[in-house]
Amino acid sequence: MTDTWLIVGLGNPGNEYSNNRHNVGHMVLDELASRMGGKFKVHKARAQVVEGRLGVGGPRVVLAKPMTYMNVSGGPVAGLCNFFDIAPDHVIAVHDEIDIPFNTVKLKLGGGEGGHNGLRDISKALATKDYLRVRVGVGRPPGRMETADFVLRDFAAAEKKELPFLLDEAADAVELLMAQGLLAAQQKHHPAKT
Repeated sequence: MTDTWLIVGLGNPGNEYSNNRHNVGHMVLDELASRMGGKFKVHKARAQVVEGRLGVGGPRVVLAKPMTYMNVSGGPVAGLCNFFDIAPDHVIAVHDEIDIPFNTVKLKLGGGEGGHNGLRDISKALATKDYLRVRVGVGRPPGRMETADFVLRDFAAAEKKELPFLLDEAADAVELLMAQGLLAAQQKHHPAKT
């Protein structure tokens, strides 16, 4: 296995979804690609990818946006792991998370998928839940709104003003996770309980 990292930003393909809460993983990868100075290219594993290094002397990474719908993200992820010879412990899934407030980034290794069908499909395709996750808080649906309706909506106007900072923090979290490991990244990005 190589020391290359696979960073997967979850979302749905197509312009009609591009600004949805569910596509925040794609948005974070766009930020990381911009930091690398790379452009996404179509890969045969049904994904758009950018290959390169994050930072001077940084780790070799493959940024990937699956071009399948969210709930069938596992096939492209497993295909890229096979193609680039990447083990699940070098996979980072960046995804929307309704169980943490908007403007919050949390990191974890493995665990449950919390009803997130994209993660569930990746776990199934990799035959393990032991991959890293960068969870980008998008808030909870208001009132009785269905979760699916909520995540398939664009961010609210007030949220859009804060969104660049959230994407920047999530991209920083990915870089720190690779450079210093999970614990250091959690200590920086998880606010201390008071």
